[in-house]
Amino acid sequence: MNRTVLQALILVLASTVAGLWTIPAAAQHTVIQAENVRFDYAQVLRVTPVYQTLRATTVEQQCEPEPATPEDSRLSRVVGAVREALGRERNPKPSTGDNCKPVPVEREFRRPIAYDVDYVYKGSRFRSRLPEDPGNKLRIRVAVTPIITPISTSR
Repeated sequence: MNRTVLQALILVLASTVAGLWTIPAAAQHTVIQAENVRFDYAQVLRVTPVYQTLRATTVEQQCEPEPATPEDSRLSRVVGAVREALGRERNPKPSTGDNCKPVPVEREFRRPIAYDVDYVYKGSRFRSRLPEDPGNKLRIRVAVTPIITPISTSR
């Protein structure tokens, strides 16, 4: 390494160390308490799905059966069935479409969007709404925080 570069690095290092010594003494003794948290498992008692109901309307063609004509007797239907069975084509009546009309049809769909979960942990029962079914066990976060009451001066 070049002697000039080495001297510059030593100067930068020395000024950084000197800057650290100027930190106030109070800042050096500040204690940041770690959060009192641990993870455990709770026993799931019941899972109830929460459903969202969706409605969709579509338009479909609804056709009425064409009225029977005298030639559509029971005998002519039997003869037509025999002709079809023997492989001869029968001339079906062409549908004119006059008896068809668009009709709105409403359908309803249900899908689960969440789950209400009842579970027990150390003898206490809880309920939470979760995005997925947890199964038999539910991983939970257990946190303990002390309550500090102010000291009253009037004793």
